[in-house]
Amino acid sequence: MPPLSDSIIAALLVFARVGACLMIMPGISSPRIPMQIRLFLALACSLMVVPLVLAQVTPAAKAAPLMLMRIIVIEAIVGAFIGILSRLYFWALQFMANAMAMATGYSGAPERAIESDEPQAAIASLITLCALCLFFVSDLHLEVLRALLSSYSTIPVDGIFQPATAMVNLTDTLSKAFMSTIRIAAPFIVFAVVVNIAVGLINKLTPSIPVYFISLPFVLAGGLMLLYFSMSDLMRFFTNEAGMYLRNF
Repeated sequence: MPPLSDSIIAALLVFARVGACLMIMPGISSPRIPMQIRLFLALACSLMVVPLVLAQVTPAAKAAPLMLMRIIVIEAIVGAFIGILSRLYFWALQFMANAMAMATGYSGAPERAIESDEPQAAIASLITLCALCLFFVSDLHLEVLRALLSSYSTIPVDGIFQPATAMVNLTDTLSKAFMSTIRIAAPFIVFAVVVNIAVGLINKLTPSIPVYFISLPFVLAGGLMLLYFSMSDLMRFFTNEAGMYLRNF
């Protein structure tokens, strides 16, 4: 066993990476969870990880004070980067869910979001809440913790960070996330295009009729029915895509 001081510094290094990841990953970073609970959860997970990576972190704990400060900052950056990669799919889904709400006419009454403090449409809140519940039910949060634990082998604690490789991983993940969520929002986008073309044609044929007020109930009902029949398949597709990415992460 290393000396007590080295063990404490090693635990601090582990907390820098694990805590930064947990403060950004989906669900745990929600503003609806009190800060004290998030802090205690980060401490508990860090203490759980310390015995598993103590041999890899202890050499870095013996560094000089200035180098140790550099390592702590880089460990926090690495942990935050892992949390961002695990959260990109939810950010893309939240963006597309707002687009789906706009396409179906349900964006006029925003409410408090599940994953942020900014208001968003009710349909977007429902979709993100379902995706978040499936994230924990299907144990995808454990995949994030597994990736965090295996990161000590791929990204050792040595005070070196490669921003070029990180940006490549970030752009690739962002591209995959938006391609997957565009496929989720595609039925609603097609529905909006078809409905707007039909409403425009009706307006040209009968300009004296207030087509907007007459067609709005049908647009809302059609969007709600489309969401009702496709919600389970869309959430299953999103969970499979996010789970496939996290398992290969």
